[in-house]
Amino acid sequence: MVSRLVRAALVVALVLGGGSLAVVSPAQAAAPKFKNCAAMHKKYKHGVGKKGARDKVRGKTKPVTNFKVSTAIYNANTKLDRDKDGVACEKR
Repeated sequence: MVSRLVRAALVVALVLGGGSLAVVSPAQAAAPKFKNCAAMHKKYKHGVGKKGARDKVRGKTKPVTNFKVSTAIYNANTKLDRDKDGVACEKR
């Protein structure tokens, strides 16, 4: 039987298709996945960005800076980052 400490330290997930193993942290395993930006905005009003991300803007538009910073949540929802700037579902 695996101890709680070991279970809490790492979660091992089987990567589908390749048959190989990937090791992910508990935070990544527990990161919520959202169907779309409307669902994400219910919990994170201004979106979610990975650490060090900056909102990409055009012209004189001010970038969104008050998004939730969480690399684990961002990595679980990269499909929602349409402009690939490291911030998913950014919204003023």
